[in-house]
Amino acid sequence: MFINREIAQLILLQRNELTNPTLQKIRKIFGRRFFTKFVSKYFISPKLIGNEYLSLMKNEYDIVSKFLDFDKKNVLSIGSGLCGLELIIDRNHSIKKFSIIEKNYVSKKVVYGWDNKNYEAYNKLSLVESFLINNGLKKEKFEIFDFDSKKLPDKDFDIIISLYSLDYHYNFDVYLDFFKKVFKKNSKIIFDTIRADYFTNLFDSVKIISSNENTVHKSKRIICEGIKL
Repeated sequence: MFINREIAQLILLQRNELTNPTLQKIRKIFGRRFFTKFVSKYFISPKLIGNEYLSLMKNEYDIVSKFLDFDKKNVLSIGSGLCGLELIIDRNHSIKKFSIIEKNYVSKKVVYGWDNKNYEAYNKLSLVESFLINNGLKKEKFEIFDFDSKKLPDKDFDIIISLYSLDYHYNFDVYLDFFKKVFKKNSKIIFDTIRADYFTNLFDSVKIISSNENTVHKSKRIICEGIKL
């Protein structure tokens, strides 16, 4: 897998679980801002982070592929980071196209909390494109949308993926009106949430497929169908 230092830095900022104990200690001593600007860039091994990230994405694929059929589907990815999961999906299925919605800036310091407006971001869309192309995903197979540009994809989607992003770090309602436009009868959405019961009011079907009790959020991964307009 192609990983350079800039990409490895983004991975580390996006996936907190890849931060080793030494880096965690440095962040605690010197603060989040110093960690984000300097430590995450210069005190890392791109190869090691790349290998760990690939392993993490393979594990995610093993979970979601048990419940979703990706063949011949239009897939929307929201808050997917560098899209390592999408690469693995493409290698194992005949995808029609990925549409990717992400933010295009790195916050001054890492804050893994909850907000209602989706303020925090740790990404650079030019690096996402470079990462995907250099790892074998053809340019015609994906399109990237900057969330803050207000230009979002205008078509129906078969599958929507937002792991550890939508309703995990920020409110699902940020996208609710948009989802009502792009959902079709058999569309499915998979995401992680701290309030699974809430979504029985928004969807006809809500299925819990896994639980994560080892984090502060103590989230559940759910698949929903039949959005209520």
